[in-house]
Amino acid sequence: MTATPSPQVRAAEVARTSYGRLLALVAAGTRDLALAEDVLADAFERALRTWPETGVPDNPVGWLLTVARNRHRDVLGSAAVRTAAPLAQAPEHAVPADLDPDRIPDKRLELLFVCAHPAIDRAIRTPLMLSTVLGIEATRIAAAFALPTTTVSQRLVRAKRRIRDAGIPFVVPSLGDVPARRDAVLEAVYGAYAIEWQVAGAQERTSLADEARYLAVLLASLLDDAEACGLASLISFAASRARAREVDGRFVPLEEQDPAAWDDGLVADGERLLARATLLRERSGEPIGRFQLEAALQAAHAARRRTGRVDWDGVLRLTEALVTLAPTAGARVALAAASARVHGPEAGLALLDGDPDPRLPRFQPAWATRARLLADAGRVAHARDAYDRAISLTTEPAVRVFLEERRRALG
Repeated sequence: MTATPSPQVRAAEVARTSYGRLLALVAAGTRDLALAEDVLADAFERALRTWPETGVPDNPVGWLLTVARNRHRDVLGSAAVRTAAPLAQAPEHAVPADLDPDRIPDKRLELLFVCAHPAIDRAIRTPLMLSTVLGIEATRIAAAFALPTTTVSQRLVRAKRRIRDAGIPFVVPSLGDVPARRDAVLEAVYGAYAIEWQVAGAQERTSLADEARYLAVLLASLLDDAEACGLASLISFAASRARAREVDGRFVPLEEQDPAAWDDGLVADGERLLARATLLRERSGEPIGRFQLEAALQAAHAARRRTGRVDWDGVLRLTEALVTLAPTAGARVALAAASARVHGPEAGLALLDGDPDPRLPRFQPAWATRARLLADAGRVAHARDAYDRAISLTTEPAVRVFLEERRRALG
C-alpha cells in the first residue's frame, strides 16, 4: 500500500509543478511580479501551517491561488493591511468549483512572452523566465550562468520593476510580434532543461525536465516554427535517456549508456519533431537554427540504437556548425570533446587552452572534459588537478560520484 504524502511533501510538489502557473495568474491583474511572488510565498506559508491540521485540499493548486489572490487584494487595499492584516481565510470550499489547474498552463505562455518583451534587458530575459515561470531559485540560475548569485538577484529585481513600471501587458503577442520574442522564450525553456542536469538535485530534476519538455512541445504546437520544433525535438531526445543517465547513484556518460534503457517513445517523438523542423525550414527557406543543430546532434547519438556505433566525424561537423552559429561555453566544450574523439586528446585540449572566455574557469563541464582529455593524453598529474577542480564545482551527487571514481582510477 502506497503511503499518503505528507502535507509538506504535497506543498513541495505543487511548488515544483505549478509555481509558474500560479504566479502568472496572480500577477496578471497588476503586472507586479515582485508583489505576486510575495503573496504567493504567503500562501505557501499558510499551507504549511494549515494543511497538517485540516488535511491537504482536493484541489491544492486552487486553494493556493485563492489564498494568494485574497492576500493580493488585501495588500492593494490599504497601507495598514500591507503591514498588519492576517492572511485571508480560504477554506477548501472557497475555491471556485470551475477552477481547473489544467487550464492554467496557457497563462505561463503569456508570462514567458512578457519576460521576452523588448523593454526587458536582453541579458536578463532568460534568467527572468526561469525564475518567474518555472520557479527556479536565483542560486541555481547563477550557477548555470556562471555568475554571482547577488548579481543575478539584483538583475531580477530590476527586471520585475521594469515590467510593473512599463505596464507591459500579460498577453500572448500577436503573430507579428512573436518572432522578435521567440528566441528568448525558446532559450528560457532550453535553459530550464539544461539546469535540471547541470545543477539540480534528483527530486527537482524529474519535474523540471518534464515541465520544460511540456512547454517546448506546447510552443512547437503554438508557433509551428522550425526552431520551436527543433527545441522540442532536442528535449525529447535528451529526456529519452533520463533513466540511463544514472545507475546506482552514478552518472553514466552518453557514450557509455545502454541504448536499451532509452525511452523508445520519446526517441520517436524526437525524430518526428526533427523531421517536422526540417520540413518547415525547407518551406520557409530560413537557415538552420541552433536548436535544430543540437537536435541533429542528439539524433546522431540516438542512431547508436540501430548501428551500435557513433558517427564521430558527423558529430564533429555538426558541433563545428553549432559553434559557428551559437558559440556558447557548452558548445565550445562539446567541440573540444568531439575533436578529441576524431583527432586525439591533444586536439581537444588545444581548443580548451585557446578559449579566452573568462567564465570558463567556473564552468564545471569544461573542467570535467579537460580532466578526461588529460587522462587520455597520459598527463596524469594534471588530470588529477582538473578532476579536483571539476569535483569542487559539481552540485549533482551522481556526477560527483562519477568524477570521484575517475579521479581515484588515476591512482
